[in-house]
Amino acid sequence: MATIHTAERVSNRDASDNYVFQRSILAYYKAAELVQGDVLEIGTGMGYGVEVVAPSAKRYVTIDKSCAYNVTLPANAEFQQMAVPPINFPDESFDFVISFQVIEHIEQDKKFVAEVSRVLRKGGVFIVSTPNAPMSLTRNPWHVREYTAQELKTLLSAEFSKVEMMGVAGNKKIMEYYAANRRGVERITRFDILDLQHRLPRWMLQIPYDILNRLNRRRLLNQNNELTSSITMEDYSVVPVNDECFDLYYIAQK
Repeated sequence: MATIHTAERVSNRDASDNYVFQRSILAYYKAAELVQGDVLEIGTGMGYGVEVVAPSAKRYVTIDKSCAYNVTLPANAEFQQMAVPPINFPDESFDFVISFQVIEHIEQDKKFVAEVSRVLRKGGVFIVSTPNAPMSLTRNPWHVREYTAQELKTLLSAEFSKVEMMGVAGNKKIMEYYAANRRGVERITRFDILDLQHRLPRWMLQIPYDILNRLNRRRLLNQNNELTSSITMEDYSVVPVNDECFDLYYIAQK
């Protein structure tokens, strides 16, 4: 499959993505500890999570609007190209739904959550991650919105009876990288004296943002290769959510 070369789709193939990739893969390993039965993944991305979670499932279905994943699917897994919402499966088809770094891209987030609930069986679980708005360094024009901890809880609580509010936090090494990343972003955004990042429509900013984001990640790699390359999944942890968590990681039960 062809690779989508955007900073929004991270992979382990570009060393400059390592800081984000390790945080992203942690979500899958934590999900693999919980899932069983029939599992739906919404947002295949580059596909690196499939081999982590699929072994824990009886049946694993992964969907994405693109078919650019880079893995061979295991025997119990299948891929379907699908844009959501709606989610084109019958009612009560799955025991678990997982969706990581997707909901922030979806215009109809309430309909999306309702559809997730619909395809889950009674007692089924939705595991979802998304960036934690207070930790964003600048506007991301690829995102329709970003959520605070309470905003995501309110959204999920409309369809789910129980919502466990967790988040992905980083250790001292991660915070050192985050501080360097902040300085890099500030060097770029200081030229935005008219605050165009918040004034212009998203579509006008997406490509410039993607280019500058990629350049900033590679600059950080070149300036401190040891720090960037040494980050592992173990430098992150899933904890009760707080404003310093990089991602929200919520577990909602139907």
